[in-house]
Amino acid sequence: MHILVTGAGGFIGGRFALFALQQGLKVRVNARRPESVAALLARGAELCQGDLADAEVAQQACRGVDAVVHCAGAVGVWGPRERFVAGNIQLTEQIVDACIKDNVPRLVHLSSPSIYFGGHKRVGIQEGDIPKRFADHYGATKYLAEQAVFAAGEFGLKVVALRPRFVTGAGDTSIFPRLIARQQRGQLRMIGDGLNRVDFTSIGNLCDALFSALQAEGEALGKAYNISDGKPVPFWDVVNYVLRRLELGSVRGRLPYALAYSAAALNEGVCHLLPGKPEPGLFRLGIDVMAKDFSLDIARAQQYLDYRAEHSLWDAIDEFCDHWQANQA
Repeated sequence: MHILVTGAGGFIGGRFALFALQQGLKVRVNARRPESVAALLARGAELCQGDLADAEVAQQACRGVDAVVHCAGAVGVWGPRERFVAGNIQLTEQIVDACIKDNVPRLVHLSSPSIYFGGHKRVGIQEGDIPKRFADHYGATKYLAEQAVFAAGEFGLKVVALRPRFVTGAGDTSIFPRLIARQQRGQLRMIGDGLNRVDFTSIGNLCDALFSALQAEGEALGKAYNISDGKPVPFWDVVNYVLRRLELGSVRGRLPYALAYSAAALNEGVCHLLPGKPEPGLFRLGIDVMAKDFSLDIARAQQYLDYRAEHSLWDAIDEFCDHWQANQA
């Protein structure tokens, strides 16, 4: 099978592209800068250089492949809506159009369970539990991008979307780095009672799920799938494990939820007023993520994708810590 992986310069896209090469697939990667995917090129990946927002680049990238694994997109919780619309909705529409025009048989889309998040405790979330209002531009645009993918199924494109929660492993840039930086500055505090349980996903388990999605047929197509390790764990136990592994000490102080949430709201308000609207150090959404229970029901993926979370979360976290220490030296 010949596949295109978008976003291969990032954590998830890069790890899956490597996994696919190891499985014997022929892999094409897209990047604006070849150096961001140099390790993949050294292992035999082919490069399509350029910006996928350009329709010609998107068509060139998709030409001749059997499937596209679309991992590129705008991430974060801060910034104008236009950035997320361009990076998530419009970019995905560009990929969909290129797949249809070049008769690519299959599209696997990396979405996000951030679409579910609304600042409340949510346990055992199923794929149909979509809120009436989204918490931020990221969640809203990821959901609309999904809809563009599923609509392409009417043109015969075989489509699947995955919603993995808190993906970690070597190269993870989104979960722990911000917390590590706050701990290094002596600013990290446990929010609330510190007992909230959340889902994580080992990068190995996500790679397995993406690989299964490349082979899905029949009833498995045209669906979104929650992906996690299937075993919610106490968020702060995981954070403290990482900090101890990195010899930064455990989080000792606590902040009441209401106080932390109010401080984050004030921080956001000030940043909205400052020139350039710089990203605040605290977000209300981030406070909720650190204080609320949040877990996914992965039964659909188990049923239709034969998904089995066989990789250990703790191995993935050790992998992250080893990689982090090696790159800080």
